[in-house]
Amino acid sequence: MSQTGRCLCGSVSFELLGDVIATAVCHCDHCQRQSGGAFSVNLVVHESQLAVTGDLAVYEERGERGDDVYVLRKFCGSCGSPIVSALAKTEGIVAVKAGVLDDKSAVSPTVEAWCEHKQPWVDLGEMAVSMDRE
Repeated sequence: MSQTGRCLCGSVSFELLGDVIATAVCHCDHCQRQSGGAFSVNLVVHESQLAVTGDLAVYEERGERGDDVYVLRKFCGSCGSPIVSALAKTEGIVAVKAGVLDDKSAVSPTVEAWCEHKQPWVDLGEMAVSMDRE
């Protein structure tokens, strides 16, 4: 399966080849802040499945104490659209932001993460797996 996407201004585009590992909804505070919404929807894939055209800016998100890099958040430097996030400790696995897909109709989340940060008005129904840290 092949999927394509782009940022808001069109400076960055990508092609995603093959099947996704999972489609995850992340409710963490950082994803809420980056997306400007209540959560982020992510296609979890092998980095080798993703071919990006255009230049991505990178924000190195650090841990709670500001020490090690925790997440590399990659986005269009022109319009700010988030494109992909890479967890530093999961080398080779990335999360492509579902909101920048050209065709979002087939997106079907299978897992939720950081549910303790979920906004009280959000109800996504039952997911296959919940990754609560509690």
